[in-house]
Amino acid sequence: MEYESVLIVKPEVFIYKIPPRASNRGYRAADWNLKEPTWTGRMRLVAKGTAVILKLEDKTSGALFANCPIDTYPGVAIEAVSDSSRYFVIRVQDDNGRSAFLGLGFGDRSDSFDLNVALQDHFKWVKNQEQIEKEKSEPKQELDLGFKEGETIKINMRITKKDGSEGPSRTGKNKGTGVLPPPPGGLGKIAPPPAAAAATTVRQSPGVSPAHRPAAGGSEWTDYASAGGNQGQQNSANANWVQF
Repeated sequence: MEYESVLIVKPEVFIYKIPPRASNRGYRAADWNLKEPTWTGRMRLVAKGTAVILKLEDKTSGALFANCPIDTYPGVAIEAVSDSSRYFVIRVQDDNGRSAFLGLGFGDRSDSFDLNVALQDHFKWVKNQEQIEKEKSEPKQELDLGFKEGETIKINMRITKKDGSEGPSRTGKNKGTGVLPPPPGGLGKIAPPPAAAAATTVRQSPGVSPAHRPAAGGSEWTDYASAGGNQGQQNSANANWVQF
């Protein structure tokens, strides 16, 4: 069961008898007798399902004066005049299907703006509903995103350094190896010897040949003392030789 919903209500509108259209240029409100409207009353715009009806009713009793069924907007059922935004031409119909064109006017421009917006929103909703029903009966074809036989994909990966610059691409010379090139300056550097190796170096006194270098673990002061003792023995031998 469809319920009737009220889109907008305007407590005061003006209805005018209008002359036939003189040309295809559209209706003009200036051609009407705007100071003497034919009827004054209330306007209600109601929707029932996708249908929308503009109803003209008595202010006090609510008795129906005229119905204006609207199937599209803009369209023949309601049309804006060419010289004002506050006036429209509407096509009213009775229960026997007879129709007549009347002038519809608002005292304030904002009221006519509200009517425009309400009609546009309603028919936008109708269009969306039709699209939904169409998609239900004709489902969209699913996209086949799988790889076909023989298809390949290439990914170019960029490595970003800490400073924001881009490093070498993984798809360059090292493609397929999975090994990055060594950083600049990483080769050819040998660590210095440990400090303990320098402590084992034996100092050499000037004029001592390699054959007379002290043994490991000895000190050069011991060598000097030993050398002094040998020299005393040699001098004593020489003295004995002179005495003979």
